[in-house]
Amino acid sequence: MERLGTGIGWRPEIADAVERMPGIDWVEAVAENVCPGHLPESLQRLRERGVTVVPHGVSLGLGGADRPDEGRLAALAERVEALGSPLVTEHIAFVRAGGALTASPHLEAGHLLPVPRTRDALDVLCENVRIAQRALPVPLAVENIAALFSWPGEEMTEGQFLYELADRTGVRLLIDVANLHTNHVNRGEDPAKALAELPLEAIAYVHVAGGFERDGVWHDSHAHPVPRPVLDVLTDLASRVAPPGVLLERDENFPEPAELEGELASIRRAVEAGAVERVKTGLRAAGSAAALRAGTATGGRGPERGDASARDGSGARPAHGRHSETRGDDGERPAAGSPSSRDTETGAAEATRGVFGLPHPGRAGEARERLGLAQAALLSALVAGTPAPEGFDRVRLGVQVRALAAKRADVVAKVAPELPVILGREYRSAFLDYAQTRPMTGGYRRDALTFAEHLLSGARPADAAALRELRRWWLERSGPAPRSRRPAQRLARATRRVLLRR
Repeated sequence: MERLGTGIGWRPEIADAVERMPGIDWVEAVAENVCPGHLPESLQRLRERGVTVVPHGVSLGLGGADRPDEGRLAALAERVEALGSPLVTEHIAFVRAGGALTASPHLEAGHLLPVPRTRDALDVLCENVRIAQRALPVPLAVENIAALFSWPGEEMTEGQFLYELADRTGVRLLIDVANLHTNHVNRGEDPAKALAELPLEAIAYVHVAGGFERDGVWHDSHAHPVPRPVLDVLTDLASRVAPPGVLLERDENFPEPAELEGELASIRRAVEAGAVERVKTGLRAAGSAAALRAGTATGGRGPERGDASARDGSGARPAHGRHSETRGDDGERPAAGSPSSRDTETGAAEATRGVFGLPHPGRAGEARERLGLAQAALLSALVAGTPAPEGFDRVRLGVQVRALAAKRADVVAKVAPELPVILGREYRSAFLDYAQTRPMTGGYRRDALTFAEHLLSGARPADAAALRELRRWWLERSGPAPRSRRPAQRLARATRRVLLRR
């Protein structure tokens, strides 16, 4: 795997600062925000300097019940080619549900939501990852996400789920240590245990980000400084393996460049501390191995056979989860037909699945249907106001409902900045009222238009001048061709008209 070094998430708001920052080896850009035919000049200059640019997708929905959309895959591949990237990344998440698979309304989350750690979800995810791998021109890495809630009836830990995903597909892993911390606070999951269960050799690079805690819930905001507990998880990871790359994410509330540079320095120190511990661990393991050899040579009693790490003297962990069932004492997968193979345990079909990572014959479609129904019911509760499915923590789902609506309001304000100008202080409360029972079905730009239509239908505002301005804005965008193609000019005119009213 290519060594990336230290990087930062490239965002237009900090593009100039990123170009001037010392010690930046690579950057990551949100794939959906990059137009292949019109790359931002900042990214072009970085590439000309030899800085690697990695596209990071957020809308593919590899963890969803449907197969990945061919158009989205083609667009992602186009961005890879335009940026000359050595790899591309996405998330282990679902972002939409419903539709033909479940004969229910199509719903968009507008956010990354966790997949259940079940056999059904793993089978579907593995197939979706393989579809994406075939469509993309470079290796794919997938990221663990943060979650506010847990699925009931989960069958694996996060580490076991990721281990088997990487084992069955060969996909690389993008490990977000901030998300491990988030899941520790919100779901009681131990980051050290997750790291111990991961296939460390599959790590492509690492994300680090900040957040904040409110009422016992950690919000992965990407808008706050990186806290010490997240840096501690990074040090723990670096004590186990040398990460090929580490990247700081910041999406909102951008500080001065000096503060970002300080955070990058803290990240480097955390990685260095882990490297020192890794060297110490290696020396201890070498000493144990030497003592073992000396004891064997003199007839002394070695470690117990059950202690796998002592047997090889490396300190390495044994295999975890189902993967361990298909390996012998030496850690190698048994040959097909051997007494310990799946063929002797559950028949030839199960053996095929275990060796090649394929779904059970005839069951892949059933798994998609079951997963699709579960995800549609959950997403409907989160964005359409239907009752929460049985087994979920309703309080945590309520937190997620509010977080989704708040993010939706923020993104709509970005893609349609005229709306907050026209509506003023009423914008946010009006949008949150609208979002309670009107789920997003066609992306944020369509959501902005639908919100305006909702207000124009008589919901609010009561101010006649604001209504006239809103109607003019809506008419410009709802016809077959916009009346004006200059967003900045439109925003300036709307701002001027609002100021003249005051």
